[in-house]
Amino acid sequence: MRIVGVYGAAGHGREVMGMLPKAADTNYVFIDDDCGLAKVNDYPCLSWVEFKRTAASAKHVILAIGDGKVRERLSLKCKEAGIGFMPAHAQSAVILSDVRLGEGSVLCPYSMITCNVTIGRQFHANYFSHVSHDCRIGDFVTLAPGARCNGNVVIEDHAYIGSSAVLRQGRPGDPLVIGAGAIVGMGAVVTQSVPAGATVVGNPARLMEPK
Repeated sequence: MRIVGVYGAAGHGREVMGMLPKAADTNYVFIDDDCGLAKVNDYPCLSWVEFKRTAASAKHVILAIGDGKVRERLSLKCKEAGIGFMPAHAQSAVILSDVRLGEGSVLCPYSMITCNVTIGRQFHANYFSHVSHDCRIGDFVTLAPGARCNGNVVIEDHAYIGSSAVLRQGRPGDPLVIGAGAIVGMGAVVTQSVPAGATVVGNPARLMEPK
């Protein structure tokens, strides 16, 4: 019997667990060191140490954590333990042609990736989010519910695209770029490239000045 652990028993983790197709030869559990409960939504909730100690024919992890920096840290911890990752793609998620997805991707219900798209490790596309043609997306990137990434856009590592945000379409050879670690606020309409580490909000999106 193999075991699949959904890392994170908070809201997003419960959503991810709920969308997984269940298999008779697999035990599904939550992994959460801060949960404090024996079960969550009728699934066992184990600490990381308990998960590692559990006997199984194979072990896989799904990182159901919204924060890309935390996903990166947990990814390293899993690799150090020799535990691999399983993608979690909802049945209603759509992937069209020539899409390359890195390890550990999570595609929630009604998300879509169209064609000629390259995506790095531990990508999260939440409900109703969309990535259009000819986009390049880095590692540990998160699209919140309803985020819209139009064609010819580059999203660098650890960027976060907020709920219902819209990224304007770029041009071949001249993409719209969302820099590494940038945050696009919910509902923002991004018409220009965003520098690394910046936060933009509004319509049209503007840099948020530090307080």
